[in-house]
Amino acid sequence: MSFNVTVQPSGRAFVAQADEALLAAAIRQGIGLPYGCKDGACGSCKCKKLEGSVSHGPHQSKALSPEEEANGFILTCCATANSDVVIESRQVTDESAYPIKKMPVRVASMARASHDVMVVRLQLPASDVFKYHAGQYVEFLLRDGDRRAYSMGNAPHTQTDTPGVELHIRHMPGGKFTDHVFGPMKEKEILRVEGPYGSFFLREDSTKPMVLLASGTGFAPIKALIEHMQFKNITRPAVLYWGGRRPADLYMHEWVQTKVAEMPHLRYIPVISDALPEDGWTGRTGFVHKAVLQDIPDLSGHQVYACGAPIVVDSAQADYTAAGLPADEFYADSFVTEKDKAKAAA
Repeated sequence: MSFNVTVQPSGRAFVAQADEALLAAAIRQGIGLPYGCKDGACGSCKCKKLEGSVSHGPHQSKALSPEEEANGFILTCCATANSDVVIESRQVTDESAYPIKKMPVRVASMARASHDVMVVRLQLPASDVFKYHAGQYVEFLLRDGDRRAYSMGNAPHTQTDTPGVELHIRHMPGGKFTDHVFGPMKEKEILRVEGPYGSFFLREDSTKPMVLLASGTGFAPIKALIEHMQFKNITRPAVLYWGGRRPADLYMHEWVQTKVAEMPHLRYIPVISDALPEDGWTGRTGFVHKAVLQDIPDLSGHQVYACGAPIVVDSAQADYTAAGLPADEFYADSFVTEKDKAKAAA
């Protein structure tokens, strides 16, 4: 059995099977709904159900609270239709829905950027053009069926000479995939990936000044955005706030400084939360999302692109909307861990 799903205000429509999540059906048919983790843990796909009935699979209450569900909100990543459904979503674009491909990739290079961050370059098949938006991610397909998602740290235009993507992988001790990356993985190893996924990309039709907020390896998709902005000569004012516990966590600090020198409309505010005396840190301290509010207490005229740990992204969204940021001008990619996904499935 299948049901019709209509998305307002665009009027776009697609068909969902009775046992198929609405988001999966939309992706399959090239409909660009917003989403992040696809596992009921981040809340990026939350939207309003206007008509019809759905059933929800496992999800975290922080992604969709009982009160929100009672008020008609749903998570398209884990909601299946029980009837024809009408939903309200602020984003339904053709351009956000590049074809999703499964590809073999070769590890072209591995470089330690810090004690716990590896920059991995993957060589893509030269015979098949891989299209994606700066800010999107790919998923590694592991042998046991598990998946691990990582944002691409390079903009699409950088593939012109050498087809490949750059990933910033943080070591999570005990992690099935990252233990391999920081252990036996070697250059020339063959892996499989699928993508592109995600609705985190630059909205180029706006002229609003931008806040780019990153914590830890959440810098990877922000780096891709910066490269894209420079390539497209986008001159909207933008300020990057990048936070880490220690200065070494800002593992591409010099790269950002170089870009700031090349891009007059880009500023950079590094923020450290737990500097030690031996770090000799003399810059901004505290929580990185709070630093934004210290500098821009009224965010009503801005766009925000936030990426990193869920606690940072969630706190930023709550505090920034309270500071006047329109809800539909907060774009986020929360780095949900396997632990977070396990909570959603519990």
